[in-house]
Amino acid sequence: MADGLLLVDKQPGCTSHDVVQQVRRLMRQRRIGHCGTLDPDATGLLLLTLGQATRLTRFLIRAPKAYEGTLRLGIATDTYDASGRTTAERTTEGIAEERVGAEMRAFEGAYRQVPPPYCAKKIGGEKYYEIARRGGETPDEPKEVEVFTFEPGGPLAADRIDFRLECESGTYARSVVHDLGARLGCGAHLERLRRTRIGPFDLADALPVAALGERRAAEADLGAAWLPLEAIPLPFPGTVADAQQERRIQHGQTILVRQLAGEEGDWVRIADRRSRLIAVGSVVERIGGGGVAVVQPRIVFQSPSDVLTSARL
Repeated sequence: MADGLLLVDKQPGCTSHDVVQQVRRLMRQRRIGHCGTLDPDATGLLLLTLGQATRLTRFLIRAPKAYEGTLRLGIATDTYDASGRTTAERTTEGIAEERVGAEMRAFEGAYRQVPPPYCAKKIGGEKYYEIARRGGETPDEPKEVEVFTFEPGGPLAADRIDFRLECESGTYARSVVHDLGARLGCGAHLERLRRTRIGPFDLADALPVAALGERRAAEADLGAAWLPLEAIPLPFPGTVADAQQERRIQHGQTILVRQLAGEEGDWVRIADRRSRLIAVGSVVERIGGGGVAVVQPRIVFQSPSDVLTSARL
């Protein structure tokens, strides 16, 4: 059983769930999570957590995302992308490349975004796209998101322009493009999207599912596309436990950690003396002003020997 993080280069025409199912078969691993879906037509980096690493999904899913893509001006669609039905078509005459670039950059910073009608967001247990498909109105409830970069990636040609987008997790690229079209007064939709980065993870290290299958069949190394549990970077500080602390952690008991930055409630990565990840905890108390903290283990991982023992039972 594999415990770790897999970097997949998703191809067009399949859902993120399809990729999870394919990887389940290839890796012979039932427990798989993903750190942010991609629309069926979108491509690029998909992070999959396997085995015990699924317990880290909630920390990785919040990482900022980076994309590159193409948008088309003059046509708005009901899905905000090229797969949808045209809802408005207007002339782009008089809209200069310089204005498009300026309006793109105006999105940088915090802005209130309404999710697209056709998305997997839920309300009352029902997904937005399920409501939209039966002709219902999806909620017009904006959420504040942050865009770090939104800029042209090439010249404006035939009403199309390439772009680069960097944003916080939970931002819909389709909605950014749709809202840009509204600002320009001509409408717009997303024509192509490729995710290039999630936090510290880069698309250049990822493998398409087909290549993953070939390497598995040949029993070849997965290279940078695979990070074992202990090698997964987490977005918070860490500490190394001694033998006594390890025993306390295995019983769910608090440990005293020195020289630890952070405030009460902050997460802490806890490794053993061989650098293996054994737990994720949180600071429950600060003692004095010397960097001493009481840490409560919240997620405790089984060691390889523990996993083998439980598998035999």
